[in-house]
Amino acid sequence: MANKDLREYLEGYLTDRRKALFKTVLAERTRHFTVVLEDIYQAHNSSAVVRTCDIFGVQDLYTVENNYINKVSRHVAKGSQKWLDFHRFKEDGDNIENCFKDLRSKGYQIVGTTPHTETVLSDFDVTKKTAFVFGVEKEGISDYVKDNADGFLKIPMVGFTESLNISVAAAIILQDVTTKLKKTAIDWQLSEEEKETIYADWVEKTIKNVDKIKEHYLNKNN
Repeated sequence: MANKDLREYLEGYLTDRRKALFKTVLAERTRHFTVVLEDIYQAHNSSAVVRTCDIFGVQDLYTVENNYINKVSRHVAKGSQKWLDFHRFKEDGDNIENCFKDLRSKGYQIVGTTPHTETVLSDFDVTKKTAFVFGVEKEGISDYVKDNADGFLKIPMVGFTESLNISVAAAIILQDVTTKLKKTAIDWQLSEEEKETIYADWVEKTIKNVDKIKEHYLNKNN
């Protein structure tokens, strides 16, 4: 929404409390970390990760859909999907490769999450801009991720079971790394331009029949 006057007009449909909440949430948003879901087929799991990203301030979520379409359950996500930016890689045999290229072009190191590594969560360097890859249920990350990731990470476990549900693993990792990140001197927050763009998008998503309202405004002012 490039028209500043239009944005200000649409803001009139929001309460001051709502606008203040948007700005408070945006102050805690980050693109220093992001999440990649590789072929997650259970809507419950992917939706729970969406909710987790919103809760811990991770603005972007990447989905690789080679064999399964990523679906969001509104019942599980609780509306959190409205506030995130989704990047979907699907209907292409090179989905995971293209996803990795896109992430690296944005300065991310790519870290696969797996119990089969020596690097534990407590030793992870949060100062590096990172995309965490979570693989398909049961099988875990693909061979491509194993061969091409920049590193790997595991959550220490001491029980008989060596793996966690993907949504639980994502919550543990994101809570840990975002908490540590905010204690560093790293500039982890969104830029003012990014905040402005996302804020404008949220304003539109909040208003019912926003297209008709915009059309009316433009007709009236042209």
